[in-house]
Amino acid sequence: MAYADINYTAVVVAAAASMVLGHLWYSPVLFGKRWMRLMNLSERKMKEMHKKAPYGYFWGAVAALVTSLVLAFFVDYAGATTISQGAKVGFILWLGLIATTTLGEVIWEGKSIRLYILNNGYSLVSAAVMGAILAMWI
Repeated sequence: MAYADINYTAVVVAAAASMVLGHLWYSPVLFGKRWMRLMNLSERKMKEMHKKAPYGYFWGAVAALVTSLVLAFFVDYAGATTISQGAKVGFILWLGLIATTTLGEVIWEGKSIRLYILNNGYSLVSAAVMGAILAMWI
């Protein structure tokens, strides 16, 4: 594989956009209450989870940066230079790698299809947004 022309500022911006989207997606503003119900989480349990939030945010940021960097390689390899082309690369990777592998949570772990759809909705939108940002800047 040839050297990829990656804009690392775009990688950081795309990762930050993914995290902001996640905060909104799982907040009461959008789907937070529904997610809590689907996860069988009480308000008390959520308060306990918030104590570990800094740890989760740190590793979430690392994961978002890695995802953004890997997606940047695919965007560059695909020659995507427009918002729609970048979003399409994000969609294709989501479909082939995320939607398929996380289906095991429904099949083998007994998680609900509604939870799968909610979580994968975030993953899809996040991948498309990151791909669009990366394509504009690469």
